[in-house]
Amino acid sequence: MTTRPARASSANSRLPRDASPGWDELGLAVAQLACDGRLLRGNRTFLALTRGLPGEPGQPGMDWLQLLAPSARGAFFAALAERRSSIEPLPCTVANGREPRWLAFTLRWRPAGTECVAVLHDVTELQRSEALATAHFDQLRDLADRVPLMMGYHEAGELRCTYANQPYAHAFGFDVQAIHGCSIPQVLGEELAQQVQPFIAQALRSGQRCSCEQEIELADGHRVWTEVAFAPQHDDAGRVQGLFVLLSDLTRHRSAERAMIESEERLAKFMQASVEGILFHRDGRIADANPAICELLGQTLHELLGRRVLDLIAPEQRSRVAHVAAAGKDVTYETALMHRDGSRLPVEFIERSSLQQGLHMRMTIVRDVRDRHAAQARLHYLAHHDPLTGLPNRAAFLAQLEHLMVAARAAGTQLALLFIDLDHFERVNDSVGHTAGDALLKTVARRIGEQVRSTDRLARFGGDEFMVLLPGVRDPADVIHVANKLLTAVSAPLAIEGRPISVTPSLGIALYPRDGETPDVLIKHADAAMHVAKARGRATYAIFEPQVATSAYANLVLEGQLGHAIEHGEFALLFQPQVRTRDGMPVGVEALIRWQHPERGLLAPDEFIALAEQHRLIVPIGAWVLREAARCARHWHQHGLDLTVAVNLSTLQFQAPGFVDSIDRLLKETGLPTGWLELELTERMLMDDVPAVRERLLQLRALGVKLSVDDFGTGYSSLAHLKELPIDKMKIDRSFVRELPGQRQATAIARAIIQLASGLGLGVVAEGVETDAQRRFLAEAGCEQLQGLGISPPLTAPHLESWVRSRRSALDSSPA
Repeated sequence: MTTRPARASSANSRLPRDASPGWDELGLAVAQLACDGRLLRGNRTFLALTRGLPGEPGQPGMDWLQLLAPSARGAFFAALAERRSSIEPLPCTVANGREPRWLAFTLRWRPAGTECVAVLHDVTELQRSEALATAHFDQLRDLADRVPLMMGYHEAGELRCTYANQPYAHAFGFDVQAIHGCSIPQVLGEELAQQVQPFIAQALRSGQRCSCEQEIELADGHRVWTEVAFAPQHDDAGRVQGLFVLLSDLTRHRSAERAMIESEERLAKFMQASVEGILFHRDGRIADANPAICELLGQTLHELLGRRVLDLIAPEQRSRVAHVAAAGKDVTYETALMHRDGSRLPVEFIERSSLQQGLHMRMTIVRDVRDRHAAQARLHYLAHHDPLTGLPNRAAFLAQLEHLMVAARAAGTQLALLFIDLDHFERVNDSVGHTAGDALLKTVARRIGEQVRSTDRLARFGGDEFMVLLPGVRDPADVIHVANKLLTAVSAPLAIEGRPISVTPSLGIALYPRDGETPDVLIKHADAAMHVAKARGRATYAIFEPQVATSAYANLVLEGQLGHAIEHGEFALLFQPQVRTRDGMPVGVEALIRWQHPERGLLAPDEFIALAEQHRLIVPIGAWVLREAARCARHWHQHGLDLTVAVNLSTLQFQAPGFVDSIDRLLKETGLPTGWLELELTERMLMDDVPAVRERLLQLRALGVKLSVDDFGTGYSSLAHLKELPIDKMKIDRSFVRELPGQRQATAIARAIIQLASGLGLGVVAEGVETDAQRRFLAEAGCEQLQGLGISPPLTAPHLESWVRSRRSALDSSPA
């Protein structure tokens, strides 16, 4: 807003009515102009003003209009054409870098309007002042629009708005022009105006600034918290001229305050609910503590407040805790506190810096780690001990063995390592269950521990294997004495869950340094000696001998080669014929496995079967034998050779889960007719678990499989049980046949087996027949079938076909 002076009226009072020489005394620039602006005449002041312009100064023809800036001349001519009495300030031509000047004009026209007298006013200083005032006003208005404050001014009386900055106007849905003249209720709204009316009245009455906090809704729908202030404006006499309305947005501050309050409330709740102790301390003294730390220390909050934190620390830990506290870093570490009763509490400190009510504090989270330490101790125990017996485990024993070897080497003494393995322990688990087996292992561990010295070392090596280490051995006889004590103690009968159980150990002994200078070698040799004890009939001990290691290594190599043989099909089947005794007609064959060893040539079963059984390789080998035998039998059947094929079973194969189902699948896949597959089982296999064996034999019989007892008379079968089993045939062992007919006991046994078989309705076959005298005796005794080298050696499948055809042809052509 600008207010310009009424220049025309002041000039008119001094303007002469007619141009005359008296103009020079006026002190103003006066010129007589034609209606088109041509100069007719000018006074001395005018001449001084236009000095330097073209033409004769002050005379007609002088181009005085060049005094005006080109941009201003159009406005000048327009004013002349309209016969105005005054012309607003016009800029003058600027020369020589001088600052621009401004001229205003007062005009008096002749009645005819053909010419006028013009008075020129130099208003440069006034124009500059007005421009500066306008600039200052615009700057203040811009500043008022930019400040983070909603500001309006309402004049006294009806309190209508005469000024508002943009934030004030826009906040309530106005622009800065439309809000002018609006009352406070019209601007703020009736509801808000009523709420603040008491503060307006107080400000007008007291003449002092009054304020309140209000939540208001802006024109855009947002609700904000504001401080609403009313500041009166006074005149020189102290009367209230108007009222400034000032609104400051407090939303951010309110949100921060609310967040801080909520944070403090959460912290308070967390402290109260946390199961871990929390301490706040400043300058080393406790400022606050939660119930958990009070309970942990056995002290009340009142007793803790103000105390030094270091007073709670175990004495030997205080210097360390003080050093950590002085560093002021966020760290986690373990230390120890002192309970009220004087006991030590292992804890973990989690140190953090915090700000509370503007004060820097340290927060310590105190975590009780007693359970953690107990768990770590338990884990350490479990890592080094057998969980069932509580004895040191393999890892712990190996560490002890290595340490004692070093000590023995330094002292020049011997160590004795006793490797104990329980005989047939798996039968305990299979017959009475794993719970009873575990109870047996714990009893065995206790019995072994009772027989050794406190300086001896005892460990469970895994499964049913135990280790005893005797340090300081000077006489091997002492070791044998301990071994005998252990054999006696372990073998003693015991009752598990009300059942009498007896188990025997096999024990291998190796001496350091004679039998090995490293833990691995000494254990390997003790293990080898233990297997020698088992081979000697179990329930005994054996001392390591070098040749045992050689044999063990050879078996290890052979075991690896067996695995390779299974993968690469290095096995072959030979078939030994079985003939009827009365006419020699072929009626069946026994499948005999051979191993085509890549280096050693064709190996008989006694060179690898025992090792295969020991390492459970017999199961895949036996499955291959069954498949190959069934395939050959099917082939012979398709070519007119009706022969029963007998296959020996191993204990592991017969007891394997799913064995019966595998036979069923085999018969279906090969299409082998009923009764053409015969399975041979040993007496021992039949007696292991008679009810279970009988059930399995019945299932096999239902599939059409024939069953025979191999090597009858060499085992310990019970005739009472034997008669309950679905057996088709008995085989007289070659050990009896070999002595026939000259050995009296052999003839008696052979006749007894034949008569027993006849009485039970079973077929009988004698194996190992080699001589005519044996054949005649067996025929006279009533043996139905014969097998052995006296009949035919084992043959390959093609040779067997030729032999059977040739034999049958010869028998068919012979006279009856």
